[in-house]
Amino acid sequence: MCLGVPGRVIEINGSMATVDFWGVRRQVNLDIVDEPVKPGDYILNHVGFAIRRIPEESIAETLSLYETLMKEAEDDAMAADVRAEIAGAGRVS
Repeated sequence: MCLGVPGRVIEINGSMATVDFWGVRRQVNLDIVDEPVKPGDYILNHVGFAIRRIPEESIAETLSLYETLMKEAEDDAMAADVRAEIAGAGRVS
């Protein structure tokens, strides 16, 4: 199973963004994101690509859901996918 992971855009350089995922910063490609993003926006990342900008009114709920998933579902396959996506290749810090 694969799913996207929310992260906050820190900076943008061309079509690449540095995105913070719970303290892990990764380079994410912006070429296919559904609308323009700017630093401070939250995106949904899937295998190194921003696939959508998360609407501001949905950020708190989205982050809360993912935090609950990672905290309470230690052996769950979906939680493992999220943790793997955060820890995956492309780390910049």
